[in-house]
Amino acid sequence: MNYSTFKKIGFAAMFLLFGLGSFAQTQNSTARVFGGRSQYRTWSFGLNAGALTPVTIFGGTKDFSDADLNLGYGLTLRKQLAHSFGVEGSFLSGTLSGSNATVPAGSNKSFETSLKSAFSLMGVANVATVDFLKRENSVNFLIKAGYGWSNYTYNTTSAANAVSAESAKQKGTFIPLGVGVKFKVSNRINFDLGYNAYFAKSDDVDGTPAGGRDQWAYMYGGLEFSLGSAAKPNLDWVNPLALMYDELKDPSLRQELEALKSRVATLEAADLLKDSDGDGVADKLDKCPNTEAGIKVDGSGCAMDVDADGVPDSKDSCPTEKGTAEFNGCPGTAVSANAIQFEFNSSVLKTSAYPTLDELATELKNGSLSKVQLDGHASEEGTTDYNMQLSKDRANSVKTYLVNSGVAASKIVTKGYGETRPVASNATEEGRQQNRRVEIKR
Repeated sequence: MNYSTFKKIGFAAMFLLFGLGSFAQTQNSTARVFGGRSQYRTWSFGLNAGALTPVTIFGGTKDFSDADLNLGYGLTLRKQLAHSFGVEGSFLSGTLSGSNATVPAGSNKSFETSLKSAFSLMGVANVATVDFLKRENSVNFLIKAGYGWSNYTYNTTSAANAVSAESAKQKGTFIPLGVGVKFKVSNRINFDLGYNAYFAKSDDVDGTPAGGRDQWAYMYGGLEFSLGSAAKPNLDWVNPLALMYDELKDPSLRQELEALKSRVATLEAADLLKDSDGDGVADKLDKCPNTEAGIKVDGSGCAMDVDADGVPDSKDSCPTEKGTAEFNGCPGTAVSANAIQFEFNSSVLKTSAYPTLDELATELKNGSLSKVQLDGHASEEGTTDYNMQLSKDRANSVKTYLVNSGVAASKIVTKGYGETRPVASNATEEGRQQNRRVEIKR
């Protein structure tokens, strides 16, 4: 292929690259470190063109002394499985040719192979980035390896009689290896440069068996387009360090940390050894600080309660069956109250829940409310078993807060229902948010 043809290809590629790049829009990423692949665009489609040659940088057997450069072109379809690894299917077509300056006896003078199609499946590893310490990567270095299948025909010219011989359609397999560099043009477009070497399993790609195996190479440039929702970032350019920093910088997390520091400071300032009622449990840990003298208490300083229903055994009409104070310790009917909401995949209380829980703790401590049941729930993301445990953890998180606020543990019952009792559709994020909750039943 002549210089003029290469020049036209180069100008066309530059025009397409900068033209599309100028219309690209920047998207704001809301991805989280452990949010999974669903929060990213992971499919991409590429177009490329370049030079095909019947030799590689790895050497090997050369059946012809002079190798030509010819036009090759290809397509790619890639699925990114992580920010560092993906799987790519590719198609390549073009022409391979070469000749001998001096022709040994029994050899061919020249050949031309029409590479009808070469399909390959390769793993693609992102081995380094130039700016990995920056918030957004813009240059990636890649290595590729895999397996491929090809269809081709060849023409050879004999030195002895200058007669051309044309083959029937040939099939073969090969091993592709490649290196490349990817430049980010926009959130939708990458500009790729690469070098692929193809190692055939046979020695007839150039129509001249010589006791070895043929090789060829493809040097290319091209554009790759990210497919999927424009609201999602491209997984190619994810920087996990930056995402982790963003999560740690989250204002709500800061507020929770400050609230926790305040509570720790209050505990440190208190007299942890004081025991006003003489029951052997320090006031700061005593959930029932005014226990009558001589009454046996549990580890929280409250009177023994065999059925753990919040009614002391001495006043419990049903001492072996959980009930409520309203029915003198016998079973009654629980009534739903306000729900406490949680973030995705989290059992950490929001600071916005503190006022509601503080009010609930006051009612439980002053006796206006004798018992409470905490029912934990989860949305449908994740496995059934995992969501069941998450719902229990959320209920226990609310219980821990109440106990730390001075409520007797025996006054609180926790249950987990997993994803089995949604109050809204799990098909939308708004619905899933409502389902991540703990219901308070009085």
